[in-house]
Parts: sequence; C-alpha cells; structure tokens
Amino acid sequence: MNLAERVAVVTGGGTGIGRAVGLVLARDGYNVVLAGRRKEPLLTAVHEAESAGARGIAVPTDVSDPTSVKALFTAAREAFGRVDLLFNNAGVSAPAVPLEELGYDQWRRVVETNLTGAFLCTQEAIRQMKNQDPRGGRIINNGSISAHAPRPNSAPYTATKHALTGLTKSTSLDGRKFDIACGQIDIGNAATELTEKLAAGAEQPDGAILPEPRIDVEHVARAVLYMAGLPLDANVQFMTVMATKMPFIGRG
Repeated sequence: MNLAERVAVVTGGGTGIGRAVGLVLARDGYNVVLAGRRKEPLLTAVHEAESAGARGIAVPTDVSDPTSVKALFTAAREAFGRVDLLFNNAGVSAPAVPLEELGYDQWRRVVETNLTGAFLCTQEAIRQMKNQDPRGGRIINNGSISAHAPRPNSAPYTATKHALTGLTKSTSLDGRKFDIACGQIDIGNAATELTEKLAAGAEQPDGAILPEPRIDVEHVARAVLYMAGLPLDANVQFMTVMATKMPFIGRG
C-alpha cells in the first residue's frame, strides 16, 4: 500500500510516551489518531504532528468505556478509511501503599484503564483490520518493566502489566489468520512527567530510597517506530527498552 496512507491510533497520545510515539510516527509519514482523556494536550500534539507534514485528529477517549472506544475507531475510519497500527499505551497507576491498604476503587481504576482499555481497543482494531483492504495491521502494547518484575507497593499496576503480556500473546495468535501482528514493548524509566519522581529517589525492595537513571523518551519512540515499520510477515514479539543502569536486572 501507499506509505502515505498508513494510519496509526495511539492511546494516551497527548503526553509522555504516547505523544512522543505519535510525533515519531507522524514524521515517518503516518496519519495519526491521538486518543486520551484530555482534549487540550491532544490538540497540541496533533498540531505538532501536522507541522511535521502528517494529517492528524484528536479524539478525547475513555478507553475503559466500550462506547467511547467504538467512537474512537469510528472517527479513525471516517477520517482516514482504515487503521494500520494501534499503540495501546494508555495507563494509570495507584498510590504506592501496602497492598492490604489499597482501596477497591483504586484497584478497579487501574484494571479498567490498563487492561480492559487495551482489550477494548484491541477488539475494535481487529474488527477494523480484518475487514479493510488491504487486510491486516499491527498492534503494539506498552507492557512496561513491571510486566516482568514489580516495584514495592505496585500490585494493581504490576498485575495489569503481567496480564497485558497474556493479551499480547493471545492477540498475536488469534490475529494470525487475519494478517494482524501483535507485539509488546516493555519500557524502563523513560524520561516523562510520570517518572520525574524516580530521578529524585524511588523506593527499592530493601527499603532504600535511591535516584534512578532515565532515558530520553525519543529512544522509546524510535523503538516503537522500528516495530511498526516491519512488514506484516515479520514481528517483534517482545522488546525491552530501558535505562542501562536502572535496577531491573537483579531487582528484589
């Protein structure tokens, strides 16, 4: 297909990793559909994408709401006619409190956003991808280092990211017959607003509070672009991109 016709849907696209990925994709020629809860950051990111020569739309979306997710993919289809890439990036965390003190609503919010949201977006992406011409597409899930090893007091976030690995594998298997590839990128300490506290000091398994190194989010965005740019008969099933010296290998 014409590379200028490629269309990417990015959730959590107004800030942080999602914004960086959306802009890298735009510079590579993708038309971008940026989704997130807040309209203003989305519009700012779309303006930057358009400055890079791409076409883009901002779609305020609650990924935990099936109706809102359907509206997102309807907007993408009406604007651009197809969806070639979904980057499931939207995510939240809960307060870092002991597991037994975590509120039910705090648990549910993380599960509904991180896991149910990715599931709902994946469903809609598959429905679109298997029926478009040319058929197929790619789904990339933001799994996080927490898909492998937890931080202290992070049960909701860690549980959803472990579960997302299962969703990645199932999507990869079930999407084969429709020419849909699915992979996962596990990111460690990308320098965004959400990780600023790590530079100041993060709790370690032994109770120590230590600053942790971070990496430029542009490195993550370029890794996603590489995964996205493969032909559909090739797939990066899992990739880990992290600060070299962060305490992951040997954590705990």
